[in-house]
Amino acid sequence: MLPVAVDAMGGDRAPGAIVEGAREAAEAGVPVVLVGPPGLEGRGDVPLIEASEIIEMHEDPAQGVRRKKDSTLVRAAEAVRDGKASAMVSAGNTGATMASALLRMGRIKGVSRPAIATPIPVPGATPTVLLDAGANAEVQPEWLVQFAQMGSVYAHHRFAIESPKVGLLSIGEEAGKGDPLRKATYELMRVAPGIDFIGNVEGRDIMRPDLDVVVTDGFTGNVVLKTLEGGLRTIVKALLGAFDVPELKEHADALLPALLPLYATLDPETYGGAMLLGVDGVCIISHGSSSARAIVNAIGVAREMVEHDLVGELRAAISA
Repeated sequence: MLPVAVDAMGGDRAPGAIVEGAREAAEAGVPVVLVGPPGLEGRGDVPLIEASEIIEMHEDPAQGVRRKKDSTLVRAAEAVRDGKASAMVSAGNTGATMASALLRMGRIKGVSRPAIATPIPVPGATPTVLLDAGANAEVQPEWLVQFAQMGSVYAHHRFAIESPKVGLLSIGEEAGKGDPLRKATYELMRVAPGIDFIGNVEGRDIMRPDLDVVVTDGFTGNVVLKTLEGGLRTIVKALLGAFDVPELKEHADALLPALLPLYATLDPETYGGAMLLGVDGVCIISHGSSSARAIVNAIGVAREMVEHDLVGELRAAISA
């Protein structure tokens, strides 16, 4: 397998945590190549693709990609395009990661717009794939149908779900609920091939164990994602605060072993990152605050999706 290209300079903890994660993945047997400046420290025996520029988090994504042709993101995407890498991973500027992948790798033939597919943890079950989680603020009904098709293929290969159940995010379960976009999409998804469509779902249903893929526009999806992140973070912080109360220590010590697996399930770093579906290559977008552990997991997801030939499977699903 060709190496996974990792943007060494993307993310709040770059380059330290990124390089550490890449080195750990390489030591575990996954082929990795870092993309970063000459003389990048701490990489050990991990090979380097040199890139002299960085697209910062605050920069305009499209302008950054066009202006900084020797940036780590652009060079990582070009490595995939040119057959020097099998996939790319970045915890940097999300918009610039998408733009780099789209402009350098290109789009799968027939795909109207790429979408970000993010796993939402579900205790006791496989995660729910939410898409679009931020790539397209405004969409058309036909695009949402494609998101459902691509999300189904992704859920099948990523989480071994035989026939993923797909829901359309709306403000009510009834077929007539929602705005004109949701109503038109419902009718298209009801008859679309390659989708096990179960109808409209509401925000409270996203973490249901019997729901595998939730489809929405990128604006709504990103708001949902950030709301869930904030809510889960608040709950975890409140629990840890309660455990620190001296008179509750005995009970906390008894409960903690049972709660640790739940914490691991809800921790976003367990899943490594989201995948940009629809571009002609594997592109993993990790959280900006990713630690070395998150990068290791992101590289693992990238490798797995390459081995499953996810891009080829998506191409076949869209052409069908």
